[in-house]
Amino acid sequence: MATHRRIVFGHRARAMTSLGIAMMIYDKPKLAGTLVGVVFAVVLSLQQLSILFGLLDKNTMFVDHAGADIWIAPAGTELLQPGAPLPDAVLMRARTTAGVASAEPLLYAGVTIKTPAGASEPVTLIGTRLPAQLGGPWAMVAGEASVLARPDTVIFEDAERDKLGALNLGSRRELGGRLVTVGGFTWGLLPFGPPYAFADIELVRELVGAPADQHTFVLVRVRAGADPVEVAARLAEQLREAKVMTAAQFHDSIVRRLIADQLGVSFGTSTAFGLLVGFAIVALSMFSSVLDHIREFGTLKAIGCTNFDLTKLLLAQSIGYAVFGSLIGMALVTGMSEGIRSPQLVPIVEPSLYLIAPAAMVLLCVIASGLALVRVRSLEPGMVFR
Repeated sequence: MATHRRIVFGHRARAMTSLGIAMMIYDKPKLAGTLVGVVFAVVLSLQQLSILFGLLDKNTMFVDHAGADIWIAPAGTELLQPGAPLPDAVLMRARTTAGVASAEPLLYAGVTIKTPAGASEPVTLIGTRLPAQLGGPWAMVAGEASVLARPDTVIFEDAERDKLGALNLGSRRELGGRLVTVGGFTWGLLPFGPPYAFADIELVRELVGAPADQHTFVLVRVRAGADPVEVAARLAEQLREAKVMTAAQFHDSIVRRLIADQLGVSFGTSTAFGLLVGFAIVALSMFSSVLDHIREFGTLKAIGCTNFDLTKLLLAQSIGYAVFGSLIGMALVTGMSEGIRSPQLVPIVEPSLYLIAPAAMVLLCVIASGLALVRVRSLEPGMVFR
């Protein structure tokens, strides 16, 4: 008996699903209108999230590509920005800590470059110690990192070469009040602020007037087989005046701070707006569709369909709208992300979003169908005879 009920239930569910999809496809104007709502929600929310992820990546890329397992920063550091300088004693103690393979200083400072037209443009100057080069440069598209060993040589960002005065390999420019030579170019190293430029740490000290015994950060590599978390804990015990973080912890700190202070509200609001508009369009379209086919739904009730059967019909339509709309929306977002990709912004559509978006749209459409469901459940079968 139970098996028979399951078979009957399955047949009725398939019948209602097929009927719901057929009704959805037959009413093409309503289909188009509802899909517009779903596509709008998918495109706006995914596009906003892809831009958010791209901006976050721009501001964590230095930590991700610096080559350090552990960062030693001034106390209270949450973002990649200069704080109170670290004394040389911090560097020396880091080098003698168990599990540390190497520790190198890094200078991080803002300077200006003068263009041939007389204008001044800001750059973020990174001082790295040769030959370890913890802290870059990377993503080289012209020249090699080893050119930093040459006197007064700096590597600049290729995407900003025109803005910085039509730079070319071998160009001479005044940087921080001193003539330097362009030795190479990176690509895409553009954070929120001025583009990165790289030089030997001693040259940077001279350009910004930093004392020889002070550093912005200390970058640490751990020995093979050592756990960065354990080594970071040892360093933190010895360096209570500084903040010690693994690269992953520093990455997460930057993301949390940017979302909390700068990006979360703006991108969260626009994403929520897209979902709200999509919800409204889907809800109104489905309710309108029920009103347009009210006699058909009444007929279904008159021939024996229960409220539960009609619920399955509307749920099938909701899922159909969500899936079709999500596929169209994701295709559009993928194309748009490629179209606006540039050194200044690289939208990142995380693979997980291709699974989350359809699931979220199914939930949105199912909830939006509630208004239509209430109307269907209130129908009287006898209305078809009036």
